[in-house]
Amino acid sequence: MDLGISGKWAIVCASSKGLGFGCAKALAVEGVNVVINSRSEESLEKAENSIRSISDSEVMRVVGDITTKEGQDKILKACSNPDILVTNAGGPPPGLWSDWDREDFIKAIDANMLTPISLIQAVLPQMMSKGWGRIVNITSQSVKAPIAVLGLSNSARAGLTGFVAGTARQVAGTGVTINNLMPGIHATDRAVALDTGVSVAQKITIEEAKAQRFKDIPAGRYGTADEFGATCAFLCSKHSGFIIGQNILLDGGAVNATL
Repeated sequence: MDLGISGKWAIVCASSKGLGFGCAKALAVEGVNVVINSRSEESLEKAENSIRSISDSEVMRVVGDITTKEGQDKILKACSNPDILVTNAGGPPPGLWSDWDREDFIKAIDANMLTPISLIQAVLPQMMSKGWGRIVNITSQSVKAPIAVLGLSNSARAGLTGFVAGTARQVAGTGVTINNLMPGIHATDRAVALDTGVSVAQKITIEEAKAQRFKDIPAGRYGTADEFGATCAFLCSKHSGFIIGQNILLDGGAVNATL
């Protein structure tokens, strides 16, 4: 399928590894020029080389923390008029309700709610004036089914989801779509860290820890960054103009819900 986005420009945040990298790679394969971002120059260079090895698209690196104003300004200076924006940032740490104070919530909201909102507000005027744009936010399955130990993430990402629900419908008539992707667990560094933690705590092997987690995933496996990226690329395509303000689960069936 021709996604009809070859030659367009995309900003993909936090994209040197994991799901962000999967999105950047999938877009580049479709002919989209990508601006990739990370706090690490080394990992960003590896990501650029990997993308260039499979695509002729232009790749621009921007080193910086996307959750800071400085980082946001750098990436918007590098690409001030993107056709596509994919927002992404690492989630806050887990814990219990009694572990967090006001500053913890402010930090989580700043990174996982206010950062994507700021970027959306920055790119929307140009997209609307062009009559075309695609914005995809990487959130979490916890928006659909809150995870008790991820209270900070639940709160911040739910706030972003509420903002998108209204804004997406306000701008849809201009040819701009905004949607959210809600990942379950994927085979990324995050999954390795989680499984390692279980392995150490329970004194079992990594494979045994993975097998335990697989029991809660009807698909019987973790998702892949390539699968996730392909879904993102479709949401950014010319075929997705009637998909407005949606929250799309990619969790292997882990969230058991009719709607």
